[in-house]
Amino acid sequence: MLFGLVAVPSRIWEYVAAAMVIILAPGPSVLFVVARAIAWGRSTAVATVAGNVVGAFTLSIVVAVGLGPLLQRSHLFYIVVQILGGLYLMYMGYDAIKHSSMHAEDMTNQGDIRPGKWKSIRDGFWVGSLNPKGMVFFAAILPAFADEKKGHITSQLILMGAIFSLLAFFSDGAWGVLAGTIRNWLATEMKRLVRMRIAGGCVMILLGLFTIYNAISHR
Repeated sequence: MLFGLVAVPSRIWEYVAAAMVIILAPGPSVLFVVARAIAWGRSTAVATVAGNVVGAFTLSIVVAVGLGPLLQRSHLFYIVVQILGGLYLMYMGYDAIKHSSMHAEDMTNQGDIRPGKWKSIRDGFWVGSLNPKGMVFFAAILPAFADEKKGHITSQLILMGAIFSLLAFFSDGAWGVLAGTIRNWLATEMKRLVRMRIAGGCVMILLGLFTIYNAISHR
């Protein structure tokens, strides 16, 4: 137990590894940060990341409070949520690969007016809180690592959401700093951005398959 209130999942380190896989895969949040870095540099990208992780944590709390009690009451619901989430992750991966060229183009067309710090934070917050990849991760993958025997499913999900957000801050921040540093190199060769999007799509498909396998094998 953590502070006597939060049950720490027994598979917490496995969860951290899974979280890093989904965070590193270039999804909507990473693409948005990279786009801001290419257009306006590192400081705008880092401000965007700050808002993004707050939005992601807010989303994780909403999902945890909504799903936690249901997951604790019904093992069948627990499995169904994971299977549906895995299928949707695979769909998002396929869509990322199919539209990789279009997404790469969008990253290099962010407009001419540089946003201020607070606008960057606000924009990042909305991308993070409405990110479909994050929503599926919090709803379908987090429950796979929650410890049903320890109870307190909602608090476990919130704890894992906080860990996810902390990891995302450093990882997405690194993406933003790197992209801002090599912004000209990225912007002048569209194929690099296309390959990045395809790689992210492949990771999402594999993670979706893993989620479905995990749900079926632990019935």
